[in-house]
Amino acid sequence: MTPLQQASVAKAQQCIQQASTFFNRPFSLPAINFIQRGKIAGTARLQDWEIRINPILLEENQHTFVNEVIPHEIAHLITFKLYGRVKPHGKEWQGIMNQVFNLPARTTHSFSVESVKGKTFPYRCKCTTHELTVRRHNRVQRKETQYLCRQCQSPLKMVKK
Repeated sequence: MTPLQQASVAKAQQCIQQASTFFNRPFSLPAINFIQRGKIAGTARLQDWEIRINPILLEENQHTFVNEVIPHEIAHLITFKLYGRVKPHGKEWQGIMNQVFNLPARTTHSFSVESVKGKTFPYRCKCTTHELTVRRHNRVQRKETQYLCRQCQSPLKMVKK
């Protein structure tokens, strides 16, 4: 385990201890895996009591990642343990972020994702150009789905090269 991964685990332990103290009940340390891929910084797997961390984004954004993403994912697990299935970033999760971890309840990260962004394909609507991921592009090509622009609501059409 790298020193940065060890720092992530230590932060997770600190968050679990804070939550255990705050709620006056024990929470166990979740499994922490550094296997998250793509543009996602981390995910909480609720039933598995596990968090998955994107090792590339962790390396590129060390301080902010450890101090914001790790508590964010731990807060999802604590929320699930206390309240069951609720909105992922609902008032229960926000309360844990604010009151237990004393952090703003941000739902998304603002890290650069250039290094983890996969190949994209240009599509046009009536108002702009969109970049679709390989997965979405393939779904369109197989005629499984059609995507609409959120602004103008027109269908996205592949830009022919």
